[in-house]
Amino acid sequence: MNRRTALILVLTLFNLSYAQIKKTVYHIGIEGDIDLGLAPYVARVIEEANEKNADAIIIELNTFGGRVDAATQIRDAIITSRILTVAFVNKRAISAGALITISAKKIAMSPGSTMGASTVVGQTGEKAPEKYQSYMRSEMRSTAEKNNRRPDIAEAMVDEKIVIKDFPQLDDSTKLLTITTEEALKVGYCDFIVNDINELLEKLELENANIVRTETNWAEDIVRFLSNPIISSLLIMLGILGLFTEIKTPGWGVPGTVGLIALALFFGTNYILELANIWEILVFLLGLALLLIEIFYIPGFGFLGILGIILMIGSIFFGLIGELPIITGDDVSLALIQLAFSIFSSILVLAILWKFLPRTTMWNRLILSISEEQTKGFISNPELDFLIGKKGKAITPLRPAGIALIDGNRYDVIAEGEFITKNSEIEVIGVVGSKVTVKKVGNQEF
Repeated sequence: MNRRTALILVLTLFNLSYAQIKKTVYHIGIEGDIDLGLAPYVARVIEEANEKNADAIIIELNTFGGRVDAATQIRDAIITSRILTVAFVNKRAISAGALITISAKKIAMSPGSTMGASTVVGQTGEKAPEKYQSYMRSEMRSTAEKNNRRPDIAEAMVDEKIVIKDFPQLDDSTKLLTITTEEALKVGYCDFIVNDINELLEKLELENANIVRTETNWAEDIVRFLSNPIISSLLIMLGILGLFTEIKTPGWGVPGTVGLIALALFFGTNYILELANIWEILVFLLGLALLLIEIFYIPGFGFLGILGIILMIGSIFFGLIGELPIITGDDVSLALIQLAFSIFSSILVLAILWKFLPRTTMWNRLILSISEEQTKGFISNPELDFLIGKKGKAITPLRPAGIALIDGNRYDVIAEGEFITKNSEIEVIGVVGSKVTVKKVGNQEF
């Protein structure tokens, strides 16, 4: 062997060794319930693995299932991956977990594992109507076809009426299909039987690969936390409470700002999780704009304000139920209950604060609060005709109701026909019982 041949051989061996060392496998763990907060994490890791040209992505599952819409988002991310995807069923992949499993190009199962039972059920555990089963059957069938697996096996996991005639042990038209590891191997739904990840890597000829074990990041943890039904209900409650407070008080303050932040978190989270569309956010913003116009520019509270509230509540409701055709009647009922609970809780909290909160300076900024003392001009059944023609100043914005200072005394007054800003000079133009009507005098402010 001459020197040149030896050098080429050494370089070839070095390149082969280097190529083997630099191989990378990404690992995704799916344990417990499959919820919407899981989908962004899986999609992010798959995208990162594709960008870095990893050699494979292993999705390890041990789950009884969860939300169908979350599973379909994960399924879409897996089947569009450019690199090898491997589902490793470590104990079980039931319901939505089965859809995620069959979306991978290769399937591995540990001994004694199970996969199947993917019929759609509602919140109570009862079987959903046929249109939802039809949707799930088509998802399972198309996913199986995408990876060259028998579609009837996948459909039988959703519909008990599907019969697998060439496998007598699976030929039962009265039960949903759930298959064991050995059965999955026989029908082409399992490529490898392995005990752990290391054995799986050997089967894939990636035993020396670098394993990147991934976890959710802080942003995904926050999204998952905010998507919890209890937390999202609290966000809606804070939003409604803050905006309602602004309707009942002059100007714009802390409650309205807190309310808008809470609703922004609600819609932002739902948009990330693909529960809320851009049109729902636009409808909410339109409703908010109408409400602000009513608060700042139109006396009283009328059509625009009511329409704004309807649009805002409607957008929140549709943001809770997600997208068709995945939602069920139970999802709609749950959204209605969640929304009703948030509205009721908001009203209840406001009533409690109104009645029991001490009359502090901060609280007085939130409500039009005055002391009913005779020294300040308050008497029972007052005769206020003497105020006609008198001038004073608005000590709160008149929108149209507010408080004015006349002859050193404070009076509840109502502006005629226009919004009057704080510190504007006013004149009393009419008195009916205890109702004092005023108008703005020129453009002067004190």
